[in-house]
Amino acid sequence: MKLINHTPDFDYALTGHGPGFVMLNKERVEASLVVSPTQILTSWASHFEALTEDDFARLLVLKPELVLLGTGSVFRFPRPALTRPLVEAGIGLEVMDTQAACRTYSVLASEGRHVVAALIIP
Repeated sequence: MKLINHTPDFDYALTGHGPGFVMLNKERVEASLVVSPTQILTSWASHFEALTEDDFARLLVLKPELVLLGTGSVFRFPRPALTRPLVEAGIGLEVMDTQAACRTYSVLASEGRHVVAALIIP
């Protein structure tokens, strides 16, 4: 079987993850962040309880079709009031633990989707 080393054709790839970190373009990041195929925001909630409605409203500037919320090592749903800006804009939201969000982002971004991963890294 021939293996091919795939290089993403977008600017920001999540290339790995583990407890307390993600790899963004092969560089270790140990703080919460938001990543899209073309942009990153390094200011994001440091823990789940710190999430606000304004955090979700700030994601609108990235013009996503889907937001993947990585809630840290534990899967938790945010209160519906917090995600109101996404609902009102017709943007999908999927909630999962951060490692699952990294894997899902990689697949969707490689398909050319306008996906944003909002990752809590405790």
